[in-house]
Amino acid sequence: MSNTDYKFEGWGAFGPDSIEGKFKWFEYEPKEFADDDLDEVDSRRPTVPVKILYCGMCATDLHMASAGWFDMSAFYPLVVGHEIVGEVVRAGPMVEGGLKVGDIVGIGAQSDSCLKCARCREHKEEYCDEGQIGTYAAIYKRTSPGSKSRGGYANYWRGPSHFVVPIPSNLDPAAAAPMLCGGVTVFSPLIKYGAGTTAKDVGVIGIGGLGHFALLFAKAMGAEVTAISHSQRKVEDAKAMGATKFITTHGHVDDAIKGHERSLDLIICTTSDPNMPLSDYLRLLRPGGTFVMVGAPEVDAMPELHPFFFILNNVHLTGSAIGSPARICEMLQFAGDHNVRPWIKRFPLNEVNKAVPSMHAGEARYRYVLVNEDNGGKL
Repeated sequence: MSNTDYKFEGWGAFGPDSIEGKFKWFEYEPKEFADDDLDEVDSRRPTVPVKILYCGMCATDLHMASAGWFDMSAFYPLVVGHEIVGEVVRAGPMVEGGLKVGDIVGIGAQSDSCLKCARCREHKEEYCDEGQIGTYAAIYKRTSPGSKSRGGYANYWRGPSHFVVPIPSNLDPAAAAPMLCGGVTVFSPLIKYGAGTTAKDVGVIGIGGLGHFALLFAKAMGAEVTAISHSQRKVEDAKAMGATKFITTHGHVDDAIKGHERSLDLIICTTSDPNMPLSDYLRLLRPGGTFVMVGAPEVDAMPELHPFFFILNNVHLTGSAIGSPARICEMLQFAGDHNVRPWIKRFPLNEVNKAVPSMHAGEARYRYVLVNEDNGGKL
């Protein structure tokens, strides 16, 4: 254990069955110290630790804990959680961003990159040429090479200060937590592809954790928003989040989109359904429109698409990954200024084995946030 006066402890996934409610509390060795980390050890290694107050629960946590996307055997026991809000408790002179003791800060899904390539220099760290270093389930390269990254279902977090952002005072820290991944994942493409400006009509496929953020942000940006879901039961929720139109597929997409063809400038697709009728959804786009995938199914294949569809319709199919620290700051400021508030339910951190199975069963409406009461988080 490192020579600090506090322990790094958290809820670990010890195997794929952890999402059944089998996370275990354990003590672990954090990332090795580095000069630009958040953690104070001595005058030679100025750093700052973050005492975790809140951690949003992201669908990625479940995909990773259950090894749904990748083989996780090298990372078990795995501490997930990459929507972290906490308090800086120590600060040293080499920490970036002027962070100081008492600041309320956030850490999203990325905790490091090379910081040297063209992408990093352009504030597009999420597309670093050497790849993202995730806030958990990754191996640090630039700093403390070989150390594993650990997430936020825990008491403390340690990592490079470059990826730590201040939480604006006009945002509830608990509500800000799920924005750090779920929020910025949809905010980034909405901003990039002109929601409310060049893209007046925006569609959102999938009204879940990501989809609800897309509705809230698209409306706040001034777009006319269409919610697209297989379920009629979310109509009223979607309207409350800003949707003015609702397309219910009920598994019969061809019939559902009749009369809506070429009506949208931009579509944000949040579903993780591997059998999504992609070609039908693309018919909703006007020529020049953009379809952005942010949901990721636990499969390798995509539905077949014919080249002539793109040639004759001039539609664009693309994807988008999280957001840089600069983009996260922009999003948090926008949320505070425009009163964007996610729909959250809080769980005490010690009820993680109740919250995870509930989320896995699709019961979240629409994001869960774990509250570390021992560290001062408020239920």
